[in-house]
Amino acid sequence: MYKLKKLANNVQLITTPIVGTQTASLLVMVKVGSRQESGRLIGISHFIEHLMFKGTKRRPTTSDISKELDGVGAEFNAFTGKDYTGYYIKSDTKHLSLAIDILSDMLTASKFDPKEIEREKGVIVEEINMYEDNPIMHVEDLLENIMYSPHQLSVDIIGTRETVKGMSREDLVTFKERFYGGDNIVISLAGNFTDGHITEIENSFNFKTEHETVEIDRIFIDQESPRVSVSYKETEQTQLAMGFPAYSHTDERLPALSLLSLVLGGNMSSRLFISIRERSGLAYSIRSGLDVHEDIGALVIRAGLDKSRIDDAIKLILVELNKIKEGVTEDELAKAKECLFGRTAIDLEDSSSVSSWYATQHLMTGEVLTPAEKNAKISAVTLDDIVKVANDVINLNKLSLAIIGPFKDDEKFKNLLK
Repeated sequence: MYKLKKLANNVQLITTPIVGTQTASLLVMVKVGSRQESGRLIGISHFIEHLMFKGTKRRPTTSDISKELDGVGAEFNAFTGKDYTGYYIKSDTKHLSLAIDILSDMLTASKFDPKEIEREKGVIVEEINMYEDNPIMHVEDLLENIMYSPHQLSVDIIGTRETVKGMSREDLVTFKERFYGGDNIVISLAGNFTDGHITEIENSFNFKTEHETVEIDRIFIDQESPRVSVSYKETEQTQLAMGFPAYSHTDERLPALSLLSLVLGGNMSSRLFISIRERSGLAYSIRSGLDVHEDIGALVIRAGLDKSRIDDAIKLILVELNKIKEGVTEDELAKAKECLFGRTAIDLEDSSSVSSWYATQHLMTGEVLTPAEKNAKISAVTLDDIVKVANDVINLNKLSLAIIGPFKDDEKFKNLLK
């Protein structure tokens, strides 16, 4: 069972012991992401994430940090999202004290060396190039650009070449100081640990007590017709991402939408997979899933399609979308529920997944549901609930479609959606 404790500096600490494991995962999440950025600072949260690995006073270089962690076989990384930034280390329990020391050192004493900042600008620009050269990854950015426009949620997390190159050390330090403090931070420890490790965390993460209030540009989608974005690229396969605005983290309809998405395209026995791949041979991969934020979400379909038969594929996807608005069968719903239960059980065998489970919920909603409590909400979903959310979310006038492939004209795709 997890425990939640507020530290002296208002940072929230969640501890979740796991029986039968020899590892522990330490995750620190900060409630700041690309949604808090604007203008020339777009991409700054992601930039700061990179710089946390570039040296501290006690560990002056990247190598000093990585050699210590590599030397004990630890896994470590970080991530930036629209709503938050996260940093984690997973290690053998006997090296957990080292993990606590290093992660706290990185997050509270990074140098932000001017030479490293200039060097890292080149690294991030190459990361941008990598995303843009990879249609599978880039098509999701294009979808968000149009689906959430004109709100800040539509902006790419990584920023642009221009914004990254233009950021100064003062910009980076000031932005970090605004948000890295107090109850804007959740520390989550899961796995095999002792009370002594908890004390070490309390004494090590010396974040400031206060932080700037995190404001979000709350979204209202004012859309009366489909939005289409086509990016020309000579590829052998066309990448498609299709989205409908949907529900936030706290919306009571989210469990029903999760089950709807699973029946629609969540696994290899789903309707889209059977129709588009198995029966028609139009795709190698096709799936649906949810993109969920603090105040909004989306039902998203992603596919890699035969470029010569893209019209056929889109038509079949629309057929399946219209069909599922009529409902799902009792058998489909029962299997979808068991699938979600099974996936949750498998995910939560890993201490890093457990630490993320509790930290993300607390940061985004202010409350935490245990796996059993979440499963109870899934169990309570009825066939009628599925019909209601399907008809609420799947509205072609609210659809956004992003395409990457050898196409220059978006009119043909707009016509397909009429």
